[in-house]
Amino acid sequence: MSVQPHARLLNRQDYKTLTLAALGGALEFYDFIIFVFFAAVVGELFFPPDIPEWLRQVQTFGIFAAGYLARPLGGIVMAHFGDLVGRKKMFSLSILLMAVPTLLIGLLPTYASMGIIAPLLLLLMRVLQGAAIGGEVPGAWVFVAEHVPARRTGIACGTLTAGLTVGILLGSVVATLINTGLSQQAIHDGGWRIPFVLGGAFGLLAMYLRRWLRETPVFVEMQQRRALAKELPVKSVVMHHRGAVVMSMLLTWLLSAGVVVVILMSPMWLQKHYRYAPALTLLANSAATIMLCCGCLLAGLSADKYGASRTFIVGSLLLAVSSWAFYHCAGLGSEYLFILYGLVGLCVGVVGAVPYVMVNAFPPEVRFTGISFSYNVSYAIFGGLTPVAVTMLMAASPLAPAWYVLALSIMGLGLGCWMRTARDRAPYAERAGE
Repeated sequence: MSVQPHARLLNRQDYKTLTLAALGGALEFYDFIIFVFFAAVVGELFFPPDIPEWLRQVQTFGIFAAGYLARPLGGIVMAHFGDLVGRKKMFSLSILLMAVPTLLIGLLPTYASMGIIAPLLLLLMRVLQGAAIGGEVPGAWVFVAEHVPARRTGIACGTLTAGLTVGILLGSVVATLINTGLSQQAIHDGGWRIPFVLGGAFGLLAMYLRRWLRETPVFVEMQQRRALAKELPVKSVVMHHRGAVVMSMLLTWLLSAGVVVVILMSPMWLQKHYRYAPALTLLANSAATIMLCCGCLLAGLSADKYGASRTFIVGSLLLAVSSWAFYHCAGLGSEYLFILYGLVGLCVGVVGAVPYVMVNAFPPEVRFTGISFSYNVSYAIFGGLTPVAVTMLMAASPLAPAWYVLALSIMGLGLGCWMRTARDRAPYAERAGE
């Protein structure tokens, strides 16, 4: 449903909406993931110094996971009101709820100053961040998809996903600058606080910028026709759209595997497994993240032109091959590291087509809630537990990340085939298949 012609080109207002939405999403995603780039020093400062190193890593990633586990509640609540009172209001609120905890993390006392209270406060801030990001990502996808013509949904969602990825790139760049500009002792003594304070300031700026956005034409039309959800949106999603929920959750698992394992965890893995210097791995990570942005745009274009099923079939095969080569051959030298990391980053970009399928999987009346429920519950389970699971699996095999990404790539291939065969009978397949 749209008040716009399906096939028109993007206009000036569309580009303004995409730019502001992507910029705000990038800054908010930076706030959420900057934690992982400083997980090692945070683990040293916020936990007792006499515990084993493996336990400190598990506890640190456990707090990282807490942000993911908090996503469903925050996402579902914000999506509920987004489907009933408007997309824009929740889209703006989410960034405020992210900026304040990020700023506070940069000001928290450490274990040496406050004892057990320090990690508990850190945990609370991560929970608040998780609740905010739970509403941000689904809300952003819905917001841009409902502003652009139907046949431009893929590139719009791919552009926004690339914008979110820029937040990861920004985090990587800031981490690289701090690691190269400050000594490890200076970082330990307080330099680690800089990226969190910057993130809080960035978030407040993004909240200000979003005041210029307009409500989506789709929601305005539903208001005028009194076509908003007649029952609790989440009840309607669970009762009437189970197939769309299952597909969306599995696609989210693929997305989480690509981003969490390949982009967020690999720098630390490269440091420990191949003994690369932190600054070098972060620089390579920046190159991979740039390529991921490009991959998201290509995936969005491909979904618009060729359909989601072909995009996921080809993209998943490329991800399987490139990730296997990266984890097995990145230690051959720095030149191989950059080439292979950049290649796998580009192939992870297949996840740029995930929101294309999801926004077409649910009717507009419950679209925000449907995407938020599926995405956040899946990310809480798979995205939140993946770092802990992969870290523990590495005790059995140092190449556990390679096996994990390979398994998820095979699942992505299966999902692409499923969309292709089910397009005539599944709600999401009418536009998202081919």
